[in-house]
Amino acid sequence: MAYQETKTTGYGSRLKSSIGGIGTGFVMFLAGTALLWWNEGRAVKTARMLDEAQGNCVHVENVQSVDPQYDGQLIHATANTATQDSLSDADFNVGAVAVKLDRKVEYYQWVEHSDTKSEDKLGGKKVETTTYTYKKDWTSRVVESSEFKDTTYSKANYTYMQFENLSQTAEDVKFGAYKLPKELISSISGTTPCDLSAITEAQQKAWNDAVKVTLKAVNPQLAKSLAEGKTPQQATAQTAQAEANEATAEATDTTATEQMEVPETKYEFVHIMKNVVYFGLNPNSPQVGDVRVTFTKVLPGKASVIAKVDGDGLKSYKAKNGKTFSRLVQGEKSMEEMFEAEEEGNTMMTWLLRVIGILLVCGGLKGIFGILSTILKVVPFLASIAELGVGLICNVIGFVWSLLVITIAWIAYRPVVGITILVVVAALVAFLVKKGNDKKRLAQQNATPAA
Repeated sequence: MAYQETKTTGYGSRLKSSIGGIGTGFVMFLAGTALLWWNEGRAVKTARMLDEAQGNCVHVENVQSVDPQYDGQLIHATANTATQDSLSDADFNVGAVAVKLDRKVEYYQWVEHSDTKSEDKLGGKKVETTTYTYKKDWTSRVVESSEFKDTTYSKANYTYMQFENLSQTAEDVKFGAYKLPKELISSISGTTPCDLSAITEAQQKAWNDAVKVTLKAVNPQLAKSLAEGKTPQQATAQTAQAEANEATAEATDTTATEQMEVPETKYEFVHIMKNVVYFGLNPNSPQVGDVRVTFTKVLPGKASVIAKVDGDGLKSYKAKNGKTFSRLVQGEKSMEEMFEAEEEGNTMMTWLLRVIGILLVCGGLKGIFGILSTILKVVPFLASIAELGVGLICNVIGFVWSLLVITIAWIAYRPVVGITILVVVAALVAFLVKKGNDKKRLAQQNATPAA
């Protein structure tokens, strides 16, 4: 069931909002300009740092023992990572000797979605119609249904249990014989499921009892059905009709749920499946209130590293321009492959930030001059034409301004390359102008009749 909300904004309020948008437009324009300038400097400094690092980097074939001759040098090597750190989650009695241990918590909840459409009216008013729809889905947090626009859903959400997400990382991880710094430990990836066999029956019973207590308060109909001796399937079917009479069951649940193999359990509200602890009646038919907790770990493995040797440890390399660099990637990668990937990443980041900067500049100009189309909103047809014109002009000016900023930044950060390009472009323009003038003069001479 959809719920609609309509909002009307008067012409005066729209003008006032557009005037306020001028200030926001200036901020966006300046921010975009600053980003474009800074990005060119960042790209140049990063490229120079990578060139310097690659020139100083040496490949080490074996790092199974600390070699004093490499102390202070930037090295590349491939080896296995290793750790003896034992990570544990006391709440669930889950643990492992691993690089990382993660607990991910999800709640099955009603979620509100909105879609807004606006329409300009004669006289300058704007009518906005927002349609709110409701759907059940897995979320990373408990959704406050009391904040839903449709008040018939104000008590739709609840949850049987609440837990915090948890992420732990080992502090002592070796790369061969060398200790890895935190920034490289965090780069180790490759998750595998955790073993949950250490979860005791006493824990399961305590959780199951806690769910029952909560159930009596949030879903008394289901609690009553279970107390009467009905199976979970029968209880769920019986309460479905009761829920259908409530507003909270008026939306259709279209969430596709992956079917899981559910082992038999003596506790109807607690299911342990591989690396998942599920709180609810049926994992293959989730209901509002259900919770699933997933455990994963990252085990040591083969990795390739570029870093500076510091005694028996590794740290980031600091280039002459102050930029620092160290990298760890999974698997066996050559030094050339790693630096090539870094250069490609720098290029991609440069272009991404350029696009963002250009969009900010163009958006800022539209915010500054958007009042021109707002003034004409009294006649929507004229306003639409003006809006298209203002948008086109702002995009053109914004793009040209962005190119100018990038060009000047190139001259500032890469004076030799920037000035060379500028000279070449100027010479090309002068050549084309001269050629055009020559053709014009020749055409005039041919058009002049002989005496």
